[in-house]
Amino acid sequence: MFDCIIIGSGPAGITASLYIVRAGYKVLVISKSESALNKADKIENYYGFKEPISGKELIKNGIEQAKRLGVNILEKEVVSIKFSNDNLYEVIVNDPNVEEKYMAKNIILATGVSRNKSNIEGIKEFEGRGISYCAICDAAFYRGKNVAVLGNGPYAIQEINELLPIAESVTLLTNGNKVLDNISKNIIMNKKKIKKFVGNKKIEEIQFGDETTQKIDGVFIAEGVASSVDFAKKIGARVEKNYIIVNDKMETNVPNIYACGDCTGGILQISKAVYQGTVAGLEVINKLKCQ
Repeated sequence: MFDCIIIGSGPAGITASLYIVRAGYKVLVISKSESALNKADKIENYYGFKEPISGKELIKNGIEQAKRLGVNILEKEVVSIKFSNDNLYEVIVNDPNVEEKYMAKNIILATGVSRNKSNIEGIKEFEGRGISYCAICDAAFYRGKNVAVLGNGPYAIQEINELLPIAESVTLLTNGNKVLDNISKNIIMNKKKIKKFVGNKKIEEIQFGDETTQKIDGVFIAEGVASSVDFAKKIGARVEKNYIIVNDKMETNVPNIYACGDCTGGILQISKAVYQGTVAGLEVINKLKCQ
């Protein structure tokens, strides 16, 4: 069991981990997603470097610094966060062989901004009218109905597992992308390229590139790796315009859940992420002193 689990190993998450571990608490950082900072060839507007540094090198240095101080780093994909007993949170990571879980008193969401935006025609039109981004939130609306999950990775499989006990049928839509090798044979799969989603007042049908169709009552979007905003929605944290709403202490409206970095909106800069990571780390330390 950890005092704090941080989802995301960018500047915000790692900064928070440095403060918490130096205060004597047990910290786990979990991350597998590709940071947008990795694509920055030269960074010249961040304090302390007389020569430009690449984003990739900056991230690597931060992670090595955290490891040196005793932060536990786990390079795996988080697929779900759930509230458990005794005021603890359960973080589930993807493992090919077994469902791996970690418990924590506090959670910091710091995975940046979701960039898994599909451009399939009809997605925006039917958001809230058959298109959903959270199985835990909306599964109950599709009891006994036929639904689909758009995606091809562990996050999509987790959403399917949430829907299977409730829906009449669940289809995995890969949209022509390669699917995981270890996917269960019991999952219904459609590998065709999707042309568009159609319907009248709500989504009713999927049209594929080969002009075939499939009747559907709802589609859950779970492409790529789950973002901080995805997790926030699942645990009931307030989200507006695809950003997590926090106060000046980086607290969400859910007890012991914090968010920092790009996922909170505003200026998407390293300096801002480091500042918010500092605030989140210090607030977790204050909270732990009382827990």
